[in-house]
Amino acid sequence: MNEQTNLPHKERHTQNRDAITLKILLIGVLIVILIIPMFMIQNLISERENTAKEATTEVQQKWSGPQTIIGPVLTLSYTYQDEKGKNKTGYINYLPDQLDITGDIETQELKRGLYEIIVYNSSLELKGKFISKDLLETNLSRDIKWNENATLNLGVSDLRGICEQVALTWNGQKYNMEPGVNPNSIVYTGTSIHLNVSDLLTPDKTIDFSVKLTTKGSASILFAPVGKTTNVALNSNCPTPSFSGAFLPSEREVNPNGFTSKWKVLEINRNFSQVLRSYQPDLSNYTPSNPIRPGEISIVSSSIFGVDLLFPVDHYQKSTRSAKYAFLIIVLTFVVCFFVEIVQKKNIYPLQYLLVGLALCLFYTLLVSTSEHISFTWAYLLSALATTTLITLYMVGILKIKKTAFTIGGLLVCLYTYIFFLIQLETYALLAGSIGLFVILAIVMYFSQKINWHNN
Repeated sequence: MNEQTNLPHKERHTQNRDAITLKILLIGVLIVILIIPMFMIQNLISERENTAKEATTEVQQKWSGPQTIIGPVLTLSYTYQDEKGKNKTGYINYLPDQLDITGDIETQELKRGLYEIIVYNSSLELKGKFISKDLLETNLSRDIKWNENATLNLGVSDLRGICEQVALTWNGQKYNMEPGVNPNSIVYTGTSIHLNVSDLLTPDKTIDFSVKLTTKGSASILFAPVGKTTNVALNSNCPTPSFSGAFLPSEREVNPNGFTSKWKVLEINRNFSQVLRSYQPDLSNYTPSNPIRPGEISIVSSSIFGVDLLFPVDHYQKSTRSAKYAFLIIVLTFVVCFFVEIVQKKNIYPLQYLLVGLALCLFYTLLVSTSEHISFTWAYLLSALATTTLITLYMVGILKIKKTAFTIGGLLVCLYTYIFFLIQLETYALLAGSIGLFVILAIVMYFSQKINWHNN
């Protein structure tokens, strides 16, 4: 008699258990399916980011690219006899004893469609001196004869950015520098001028110089420490600089109105001497497929330093980081909805789960599209508010229980808030994310054990 009474109950229990198992499997399948639109959204973000980079490159090509200033450097020639007694020509690059660079950098933003690109105008003055001591003490291990005519080279990476004539004051005389550099120089693009340097070939001589350089550029401005002592002092209205290269500023101050920075680099800090030797290349093996360009790879490149001029916010990067947490939000939302089904004895159909998941995916397209027009913070707030409101109202219609629906909406608010603060972090992002996931998993495990699975 008892067996007959308990049999229908066991069958119902088995059927309910099978139904729960099937629902869990369906939810898992839906989560896998929703990975497809998330991949499409991540590709969309990458595509928009690449479009922004193309716009930046196009503006830089028309305005001017990043600028690297090297010099001034003297390229001197001399004659000597080789082992066979033939006259040969050699070259050296002689660096200044003192180099002081001061400059003002004024940034501005140019628009290309939806995109803003930061560019700048700079006004630089390079002052210093050459002394004869290191030059005359050069050990070339041969009897040589100096040529009194030399080339003063100033490396400028993008000549399109030069806005005014490059004015040189050399030993009290004023000159205008010309385009192109000596092919035996350590720089391969810039301006130069031919000078008589006979004074440097006599002992205890010093030649002072100054160069006024007005340029425009984009993204960054860099310098090479070619002086035995190199001092660089910059002022700018850019509030978000990133100091880069081989040396950081010895002094810097950054505020919302801009920054000031100072560098001091000594000869001992770099991996090259004051006199850099080079020879005229053998052009007999020159072919179009094997061109010889002396000085194309500069020995000073490893010591270049300066500043990158950045935008305050890279919304595409932040959108990409937020999209990486999409799987977490979808899983947690589905788990909560499933728990509601069990506890509240409500039935949420697979199609309804799918629609909720698509609404969660739509958050990221809203975020990307709105962040292209307004700040990322406001775009995130509006997108999260729209998505949360949509899902909450939909759950009200499904469950017919406002309190439960608003609880789900509150959960989404907490998740979006947590992820917003998480993507703002840099150093502690991994730590905060790991702790947050641990806490979330602990909460889910706690509530799962409160559910009486045997009566469902």
